[in-house]
Amino acid sequence: YAETLQRVRRIGAALLRRNLSSDRPIAILSGNDLEHAQLGLAANYVGIPYAPISPAYSLISSDFGKLRHIFNLLTPGLVFACDARYARAIQAVVPPDVEIIVGPDFATLDAAPDAADVAHARVTPDTIAKILFTSGSTGMPKGVINTQRMWCSNQAMVASALQFFRDEPPVIVDWAPWHHTAGGNHDVGLVLQNGGTMYIDEGKPLPGAIEATVRNLREIAPTWYFTVPKGYEALLPFFRADAALRENFFSRLKVLWFAGAGLAQHVFDEWKELAHRTCGEDILFLTGLGSTETAPYAFGRMWDTGNAANVGLPPPGLAVKLVPHDGKYEARLKGPNIMPGYWREPKLTADAFDQEGYYKLGDALRFDDPARPELGLLFEGRLAEDFKLATGTWVSVGPLRAAFIAHFAPCVRDVVVAGTDRDFVAAIIFPDLDAFRRLVPYLPKDASSADIVAHE
Repeated sequence: YAETLQRVRRIGAALLRRNLSSDRPIAILSGNDLEHAQLGLAANYVGIPYAPISPAYSLISSDFGKLRHIFNLLTPGLVFACDARYARAIQAVVPPDVEIIVGPDFATLDAAPDAADVAHARVTPDTIAKILFTSGSTGMPKGVINTQRMWCSNQAMVASALQFFRDEPPVIVDWAPWHHTAGGNHDVGLVLQNGGTMYIDEGKPLPGAIEATVRNLREIAPTWYFTVPKGYEALLPFFRADAALRENFFSRLKVLWFAGAGLAQHVFDEWKELAHRTCGEDILFLTGLGSTETAPYAFGRMWDTGNAANVGLPPPGLAVKLVPHDGKYEARLKGPNIMPGYWREPKLTADAFDQEGYYKLGDALRFDDPARPELGLLFEGRLAEDFKLATGTWVSVGPLRAAFIAHFAPCVRDVVVAGTDRDFVAAIIFPDLDAFRRLVPYLPKDASSADIVAHE
């Protein structure tokens, strides 16, 4: 930590020489790596906004449409890319007068640190720390302004609940991307806040990439573990088959944590059973709910429960207004961790808040037990997902998706519900082929996915 601080001060001083500001922020084209971390910390230290941008917009996109939109919105004064894989994207979208630093040239960001300390003294709670872009799944990505106040207050909220970090700094093995609020704000933040250790996991919850995560978890025993629901599903076959992996993973684990989507109940139950069978005691399997606009922690379940859909309660310092909506509640939020707005998008900013200044989260909730609100709230899906059939019947997609997966457990990995303005509901099913093989063990080992799905 001391060595990193000295390096951060020197990088920050070099950044100040480039006349960077909120009008000319830093754009980072990189996954999770040490240079990315140092550059982000240096920008925070001296009060220069930066934007970590999803590598997919550079490495997978063919037309660079979303990347071009982001750069037009940002007008960056400096672009950092971790290696030459980003060359084609840089040539397509970066104006010729913008400085570009790639890979090995990162070492040139070095200057005497005195100027950085002067700039650091001028950083306030309302200084912009970073600009995080939403996924753009329903349009072009929106730039969410994240201030120092948002990040720091949100970490205080986390610390109020996960108090064991005070006695035992967290050790985490984490793949969550830093261009996303869960990885870049929540996970990196809780490590920094509590003097912990982060091992950067190069694996992903995808076929062909989850194996790297498994190798890392055989080597490092975390004390707090986070992944998305698909990550827990992808890891299950390895944990079922490998006792040594289970024993190392659970050896000092205090908390399992999932977020980002609903976790299928049978997956939730199996992980709790695996933990108890391995170490002879229950491991808390917790979760929360939030968004890029909330930095992200807005609700958290910090107690054991049998219901995977229970997302808990808001933390101290966050006001929540529950607006009735078709038998559920729409959540609206106000507090120091809520964004001031979208970057250079005043109309979108105005639409995101109600007349009382509450941010409209867009998620549907209901009480686990209306007579005992302290037992927490259940996540009922995104309000924008719900639709009407031609008959006028509302389809509540979140609960229907969860019920569908539970009914066919463990055969269905995920389901897409469709039918807007049609006469009936339709479903696209993503089967769990590993579950099918367990159900029908005599299937040929070389059976194709089509053969398995078609098997009577």
